[in-house]
Amino acid sequence: MGLFDGIIGGVIGAEMATVVNRLIEQHGGVQGIVSELQSKGLGDTVQSWINPGPNQPVSADQLHQALGSNTIADLAARLGVSSDVLAGKLSEVLPKAMDTLTPGGVVPPSPSA
Repeated sequence: MGLFDGIIGGVIGAEMATVVNRLIEQHGGVQGIVSELQSKGLGDTVQSWINPGPNQPVSADQLHQALGSNTIADLAARLGVSSDVLAGKLSEVLPKAMDTLTPGGVVPPSPSA
């Protein structure tokens, strides 16, 4: 079980929590995934997930572009689903997960910090 599985498992389900955890770990923690998504043009969207209030949606296509097809394909293979299915599911659960992992609008420091 990964670092964030227990925290977000109840919010999005254990299987997807593992996928989100792996994605976050691949990017060096919550700060890393936030930075990656912001650098790929999703800054306002990601900020809505962090800040209190409603979360802006993100599409599967936006996640494919922001995270890269290889990342999505690798995670999908581990889960045993197609890249499109995983990207669609991530578009539903990633905002909830990031919201849960940033209580009070504060991004936790990366594990190495």
